[in-house]
Amino acid sequence: MTQVTANQYKKGLARWCPGCGDHFFLANLHKAMAEMGVPPHEIAVISGIGCSSRLSYYMSSYAMQTIHGRAAAIASGAKIVNPNLTVWQISGDGDGLAIGGNHFIHTIRRNVNLNMVLLNNRIYGLTKGQYSPTSPRGFVSKSSPYGTVEDPFQPAELCFGARGRFFARAVANDTPHTVEILQAAYKHKGASLCEILQNCVIFNNGAYEPIYTKDGRKQHAIYVEHGKPLLFGENNEYGLVQDGFGLKVVKLGENGVTEKDILVHDAHAQDNTLHLKLAMMDNEHGFPVALGVIRDVEAPTYDEMVNKQIEEVTAKKHYHNFAELLETNDIWEVK
Repeated sequence: MTQVTANQYKKGLARWCPGCGDHFFLANLHKAMAEMGVPPHEIAVISGIGCSSRLSYYMSSYAMQTIHGRAAAIASGAKIVNPNLTVWQISGDGDGLAIGGNHFIHTIRRNVNLNMVLLNNRIYGLTKGQYSPTSPRGFVSKSSPYGTVEDPFQPAELCFGARGRFFARAVANDTPHTVEILQAAYKHKGASLCEILQNCVIFNNGAYEPIYTKDGRKQHAIYVEHGKPLLFGENNEYGLVQDGFGLKVVKLGENGVTEKDILVHDAHAQDNTLHLKLAMMDNEHGFPVALGVIRDVEAPTYDEMVNKQIEEVTAKKHYHNFAELLETNDIWEVK
């Protein structure tokens, strides 16, 4: 592993609003990359359009800001033609799930070996405050002055519906856990999706209260870890148990409940039923918000299989370049 520092990945002065979650995430990404030890010249950061997609300008690696919604398509191409490149794809909730929605689901379905990051602030920030595909029902914005009349996408639900094999979630200003899930995404072979929850301080401040503070997360979030019981609370006094086809919050010590009754997280289970239930929990329905690596399952990757197929077909052909192709079959000489 190459010895590198976070400063080696930095480039320029980040130009986001003071307090924007993008600042937190960028610093966390630099830190995570340094700990991974992959040198900048072996990394490509591909972004779309939006506030979050300016991130590619602040990376000293190979980087490209593409067009609205197309980051996943271009990142896929970069990975397929250069399998040794570590590719990070950065999108916002508007860029990635609206105009880029089809690219998003098919990249996950194909299982291209990309590290996909969705910076979700539930708003269009760059275009000055319109509601996005993840804005909650009733949300008042510039484009919904009387409140939205539609339900939002849940990124985890889309991911699992597209047969996603890796899903993790963190809060942008929670450095240790953001770095942790980014490292897990890098180690995962296949399409990994990290949802980063963050506020837009101008148009949607407080989007993720009360879990945007360390104390708030102790009471209103649960850090899931493979092989560990699903406990939460300031003193891990609460836990999750199976309740029919759903989940239920219980308190240890009440009604005879002990730690043995608490569900143990299995991030590697092929069946995603429990993963989806964990990812869909929210404070509004009396549950903690799940943070950490929720799903991490191995499967063949698209880029690996495409390159393997090319090698197999090439080995059987009598020609290996365009000139040989022209000279292999019937040839006519025109005089």
